[in-house]
Amino acid sequence: MSSSHVLVLNCGSSSLKFAIIDSNSAQEHLSGLAERLGEPSPQIKYKFNGEKHVVALANGDAHEVAIKKLVELVKTLKLDQQLVAVGHRVVHGGEHFTHSALITDSVLEAIKQTATLAPLHNPANLLGIEAASDAFATLPQVAVFDTAFHQTMEPHAFLYALPYELYRKNRVRRYGFHGTSHYYVSAQAIDRLGLTDKNSKIVTAHLGNGCSVCAVKDGKSVDTSMGLTPLEGLVMGTRSGDIDPGLFAFLVNQLDYTASQIDDLLNKKSGLLGISELSNDCRTIEESAADGHAQAQLALDIFCFRLAKQIASFAVPLSGIDAIVFTGGIGENSDVIREKVLTQLSFLGFKLSNEQNLAARFGNEGVITEQGSYPKALVIPTNEELVIAQDAAKLAQEQ
Repeated sequence: MSSSHVLVLNCGSSSLKFAIIDSNSAQEHLSGLAERLGEPSPQIKYKFNGEKHVVALANGDAHEVAIKKLVELVKTLKLDQQLVAVGHRVVHGGEHFTHSALITDSVLEAIKQTATLAPLHNPANLLGIEAASDAFATLPQVAVFDTAFHQTMEPHAFLYALPYELYRKNRVRRYGFHGTSHYYVSAQAIDRLGLTDKNSKIVTAHLGNGCSVCAVKDGKSVDTSMGLTPLEGLVMGTRSGDIDPGLFAFLVNQLDYTASQIDDLLNKKSGLLGISELSNDCRTIEESAADGHAQAQLALDIFCFRLAKQIASFAVPLSGIDAIVFTGGIGENSDVIREKVLTQLSFLGFKLSNEQNLAARFGNEGVITEQGSYPKALVIPTNEELVIAQDAAKLAQEQ
C-alpha cells in the first residue's frame, strides 16, 4: 500500500501545532507544539515513539524558524520520504469554500480576502502556508477550513437582521467555526448510535477555551452558535459570547473606550476569566468553586446556563434531539459541567448516569446517560487533525 502520511499544521498567532498522521490507520507518528513564537523563550515540544522532547529556540524566533526546525526534525527522524501532503487548518474560508481545497494562487488570494473576517487567525494561517510551501515545495498543500462544514446552513439561519446590503456587498453573515470538530464527532455519534445521515438529530458541543455548539441534522450543519467571528455564542475562556450590541455605544460614549479596547475586552478579558477574576482555565474555576469561591461558582453557573439554553434552542432547527455529544478539552473531561448542563436539560428526557459520566474522562469516551433512556448524551474525543489529514491525502491523490 502506498504511503498516506500527512503533515498537519495548525498555525496560531504565536504557536504552531503539528502532527504527522497516517490518514488510513489514524496512527500518529509525530506530534508537537511550537509555542511563544515571536516572544521571549520560544520552544518546540514534540512526542516521537512515546518519548517527549523539547527544543529551545532563540528569543524572538517566529513561525519561519519553527517550521525550518520542524523540517530538520522530520528529516532527522526519516519521516519526510513518507509524506504525501501538508494539511493546513484555516480558520475562516468565508463563502469561498464549502470543502477543503488544494492551495493555489487563487485559493491563497481568497484566504487573504477573508482575513478581514478573522484578523486574529487567518494571517497566522497564511504564515504557516507560506513557510510550509517553501519548506515542502514538492508536496501538495491543502487548506481545511473551520467554516466549510457550516456552509450548508440556510439563509434564515446564517443572516443577521441587518440591512441586506451589508451581506450583498460585504458578506456580513454568520459563518460558524470548529467545523472539522463538529463534523468528526457528529459522524462518530451517528455511527455509534446506529443512526443514519438521513435520519439523525445531533447537537455537538465543542467546549474548550473557545466554545461552540452545532445542530447537525442528517449529517449536515443547520445552525451553530458562533457567527461572523468566533466571538458570538457561548461563554468561553476569555470571550464574552453573546452580548447586547448596545453595550458598544455605552462603552464608547460613557466610558471612552476605543474600538480596539472593546475588542480586547470582549475577546481577551471576558468569559470565565472576566466573571471569576481568577482564570480562564476551567479546571482552576471548578477547583476554586469547590473551595467556596463565589465568583468561580458564578462563572460556572453562567457558563452552564448559557450552554444549556443554546442546546435546548437547537431542538427547533433539528425538530427534536436524538443525542448531545460533548467534546473538546472541557467537554471531554469536565464531569461537573456535563452534569450541570444535562440536569438543566432533564425536561427534554436526558437521564444522566453518574457512574458513566465519571468514567468518561481523560481520554475515555462513551454514552453518559442511563441505559435504555432517550435522548442520549455521549462523550467523544475530537480528532480535527485526522480530518485534516484525510482531506489532504484525498485531494493529493486526486490531483
